Amino acid sequence: MLKKNKNSLFFFLVICFCFSFIKQDKPKRQVIKTKLDYFTTDNIGNIYTVKEDELIKYLASGKMFARYSNLKLGRIATVDATNPLKLLLYYRDFQQIVFLDNQLTTNSEPISLESLGYEQTDLVCAGANNSFWIYNKQNNELIRFNEVSKKIASTGNLKQILQADLKPNFMKEHNGYLFLNSPETGIYVFDIFGTFSKIISLKNLKQFEVNEDIIYYQKDSIYCSYNYKLFEEACKGLKGYKNASEAKYSNSRIYVGYKDSLVVY
Repeated sequence: MLKKNKNSLFFFLVICFCFSFIKQDKPKRQVIKTKLDYFTTDNIGNIYTVKEDELIKYLASGKMFARYSNLKLGRIATVDATNPLKLLLYYRDFQQIVFLDNQLTTNSEPISLESLGYEQTDLVCAGANNSFWIYNKQNNELIRFNEVSKKIASTGNLKQILQADLKPNFMKEHNGYLFLNSPETGIYVFDIFGTFSKIISLKNLKQFEVNEDIIYYQKDSIYCSYNYKLFEEACKGLKGYKNASEAKYSNSRIYVGYKDSLVVY
């Protein structure tokens, strides 16, 4: 009982911290002027913005550090910065994965998922020990590959196994578990061997961040956190940020993205 009360207190304090900037008349903020379609961050505070085929890395100070673009592969569909020393870029239109180091330099050839036998891959994300996951739409299957692109785990056909009509739009690995988001049904959780663990009943999400037992996410003009072990949710309206395209909580900061800028609190 004492442990649960401590967890509840910690959860409450995190929520208070996350939204304290909203209550301040003049919150301390950092503005990065850049055009972007979306952005992400890593665990040491670096920021990555994406505009079509271009990736820009900013340091935690807001200073631009490097750019990367590959015109041959087109638009960057997703960026996974879970490992800041090995960023994963996915080019969905060409079914190609590119890995970059912390200088935004490529040290290997792109990985062609078509060459691996997977021609309808909707989602890709980074995994532990330089592995990566794909969600193959053709077989409704999650597959994990090691650093030399060898298949090391798979789930089988999830629609048959889970008896659910999955339409996933986002996935992320955290602390040895893969979180697969299907907006109409919730977040499905698997271990690193592809074994189904549970479903978290958070629906209609576009994406989210995971930190320990807490999931942070944006829904329209509100920002929420949910402790999926205590089943506790807390939300706060993003007043004054209705034009924001995206908001995230990471590294004890709030990041709010617009079409022409990124604001950090």
